[in-house]
Amino acid sequence: MQPDEYRKMAEVENRMWYYRALHRHVARTLVNRVSHDATLLDAGCGTGGLLRHLREVRSTWHLSGLDMSPLACQLAHERVKVEITEGSVARLPYADGNFDAITSCDVLCQIEQPAPALREFARCLKPGGFVVLTMPAYQWLYSYHDRQVANLRRYTCPQLREQLRAAGFLPICDTYWNALPFPLAVLRRKIFPPGNPTSDVRLYPAPLEFMFNTMMALEHGWLIAGGSLPFGSSVLIVGQKPDPA
Repeated sequence: MQPDEYRKMAEVENRMWYYRALHRHVARTLVNRVSHDATLLDAGCGTGGLLRHLREVRSTWHLSGLDMSPLACQLAHERVKVEITEGSVARLPYADGNFDAITSCDVLCQIEQPAPALREFARCLKPGGFVVLTMPAYQWLYSYHDRQVANLRRYTCPQLREQLRAAGFLPICDTYWNALPFPLAVLRRKIFPPGNPTSDVRLYPAPLEFMFNTMMALEHGWLIAGGSLPFGSSVLIVGQKPDPA
């Protein structure tokens, strides 16, 4: 990803509706599955927004972050006081069985071959540990935004379940999200794209942020109640490393 995109992310990550919703989705998924003293890695942590949110949700979690961008690591260091390591998700610099959970948000869509990274996640998780992935959904929705943020592909839930199984995980739940804003995303990215496109990573005017935050609150309420969403511009999937015991 280009340096300017990391700087844009750092500026808006704590306030923009998309990142606020993403962080809540991931935090909810982890709170329901890991202990109060769990050891967690955010693989491809970017500028540290998710780590900062997780620290606020549960201060007793032992958090680490990794990113291949020196600029992202620098910005993450400035924003959250946890261990940040420069490195690749396809070659994690950690011992086998080191983490209770690994998160990776909108990262594997940016690499040519995600399989080695998924195998590394499996290696570094404890037996019974969880991987939580988010990805952009539907290849047909690929657009100027994906090119600007270095996405190479978009995924469906069945495709991600297959990739998790191939890496040795048991897929235990998945859902689309960003369902309520989905028609607007299709209009913006496929029918009425901007004339001078940049990524959609920005803080929108207050009425729009309020509207999107309200949509995300409705989606969260539905998912917390045990529902799932059959479509959306994003995917969240959880896999578990089998425990031989």
